[in-house]
Amino acid sequence: MSKIISCEQAQKKSLQQRGFVVSDPGILSLIQDAGRFGAFNLGLTNGGPADSLAFYWANRLCGNAINTTAIEINLGGLQLKAQTDCIVAVTGAPMPLTVNGQAKACWQSLLIKAGDTIHLGFTDVGVRSYLAVAGGFEVKPSFGSTATVCRESVGGLNGGKLLKHDVLPCQVLSKADNSQKQWMLAENDQPRYVNEVILHTVIGYQQAHFPDIEKRSFFSSEYHISQHWDRMGYRLQGRAIKSDVNGILSEGICYGAVQIPADGQPIVLLNDRQTIGGYPKIGAVISQDCAKLSQLRQGDKVHFEPISMSAADNMFHLNLRKLKQTQLISYT
Repeated sequence: MSKIISCEQAQKKSLQQRGFVVSDPGILSLIQDAGRFGAFNLGLTNGGPADSLAFYWANRLCGNAINTTAIEINLGGLQLKAQTDCIVAVTGAPMPLTVNGQAKACWQSLLIKAGDTIHLGFTDVGVRSYLAVAGGFEVKPSFGSTATVCRESVGGLNGGKLLKHDVLPCQVLSKADNSQKQWMLAENDQPRYVNEVILHTVIGYQQAHFPDIEKRSFFSSEYHISQHWDRMGYRLQGRAIKSDVNGILSEGICYGAVQIPADGQPIVLLNDRQTIGGYPKIGAVISQDCAKLSQLRQGDKVHFEPISMSAADNMFHLNLRKLKQTQLISYT
């Protein structure tokens, strides 16, 4: 029995020596990969990064595949202690980043040594940042994904947010990797985080439930983020929109769906949304604008703008082409 216990302790110590220890989890820090797909029939939603663009760049700066597991830091406060040499990158909302108390730039890869302390402070604009490590965090998938959805208690280390003293295993940096080039994304190519965004919206088939005057009002009004916003969705405040039905038979809900409940205040549904719902939907916000929405907080402003499905498809592919053509800059 003592040998078995000794082996377990040795294994735990080995993991701790080649990863990170959470010194302070911050407000809300979550393990995320690109998302959990194909599990709606089980009642499991997508999860994944709220700001997929920032998540993409964090992994790319570390030389990772797009689905590599990283950390989403909501609002800030995360502090990690490195137990091994590695390369990391932080992207997203401009949270002050320090390594051993020394200020470091985001949107670039950083060489971290065993014993270093990484800390992310708080920002006045934006909500979410992403910390990736070369090779990714080694977390066991749950239902095919490491994405954390707290409401469903799936993904991450234990189905919830990171906690103090959690251990996050990652790959050990080899001597060859130690001398590899480090990369940065040019400032002109970095997203701008603001307090007001336009949400391009494809009108849905339930538009027939909304009179023309209500649709015109919806697309000409200014809305503010209410106090009710999280990874499930953003409830807005502004001119109430009326439909000719109070509810519909529950049906599947897509990412970005704009529900109009009985009080007429729109709700834009995001990554951790429920899989089905019974409120009429006036349309759906395109994915790249959902990422922008996820970086807003209470009091920030949004405007909805109608867009055809073909125009939305063109915008998606133009953004994808631009993303693929954007080159990182070597600074070592």
